[in-house]
Amino acid sequence: MKEKKIGYYFIVMASIIIVLAGVKSASDILVPFLLSLFLAIILLPTYNFFNKKGVPESISLVFVIGIFIVLILLVARLVGSSLHDFNADINFYSEQMSVYYRSLAVFASKVGIEISVEELSNLVNSKQIMSFVSNIMQSIGAMFTNSFVVLLTIIFMLLESKNFQAKIAFAGKESDTVSRIEKISSQIKEYMVLKAIISMFTGFIVWVALVIIGTDYAFLWAVVAFLFNFIPNIGSILASVPPVLLSLVQLGPLSALMVALFYIVINLVIGSVVEPKLMGKGLGLSTLVVFLSLLFWGWLLGIVGMLLSIPLTIMVKIILDKNEQTRWISVLLGSGYDLKSK
Repeated sequence: MKEKKIGYYFIVMASIIIVLAGVKSASDILVPFLLSLFLAIILLPTYNFFNKKGVPESISLVFVIGIFIVLILLVARLVGSSLHDFNADINFYSEQMSVYYRSLAVFASKVGIEISVEELSNLVNSKQIMSFVSNIMQSIGAMFTNSFVVLLTIIFMLLESKNFQAKIAFAGKESDTVSRIEKISSQIKEYMVLKAIISMFTGFIVWVALVIIGTDYAFLWAVVAFLFNFIPNIGSILASVPPVLLSLVQLGPLSALMVALFYIVINLVIGSVVEPKLMGKGLGLSTLVVFLSLLFWGWLLGIVGMLLSIPLTIMVKIILDKNEQTRWISVLLGSGYDLKSK
């Protein structure tokens, strides 16, 4: 019996490896599809709202897609101009940071610690950090080079959504498996819509705060905050580093401290109060799983995989949780809050 179990596990592991290899080789096809799927999920409530109000499907679709295109073009224009100016000034900001490195090196020598400016520069390379964010934003822009394919897929998904829901509801009466699929899809839709709304609110608050403080490229950092908010626990930390460094160079230590404190407060309030209250803790992931999923999906699907790492992992977690034989894996992926309350 033990030999049969070991053989079974080897077959399962080999199958997983083969599937992952297939996914990676087909990433050029899967990435636009996944991007379209999650965008369609976010747009679906607005589309359904107009349909319920008696607006014809064709007019609802034109209206929703039109708003989406206008928003994307507006954001792309604003972010593009900010990125252009930001890339032009990266070397200047990096040189300005070296002034603070020298001051820190002098202070360290006074207290008996010898440290060189080069060591500090290698430890916190501001140019690499800011270039990393710039490269991410440019990569996101490159994803939309297939914008026609993505847009067309979103349109077909929205048109099919009503019939798909009806087919799932009918088939669910005949099959427990289909009924589970319906529950999984509803939970994923609820998560994605709420997460998108919370992320938009986060980005708006970041934009207002940075405008008040006076940090350059406030809209760019707001978009970064919106995108990185899809990565719980560590997303807000990663999003805060460039604006804090920029505020330090541009406005001085006090303003940089204010920006850092603001990001800490918004991370605590939204991450620890707002999200658990609106979304519950049942779909939560452990911090280690968040980090590993970021690496895994980033390796498998690139930048899109990094941004969608948490929705994809939660999708896997929900699927595993619906099966009694794999529920223990779902528990291991979770944060453990639900276990503490029992």
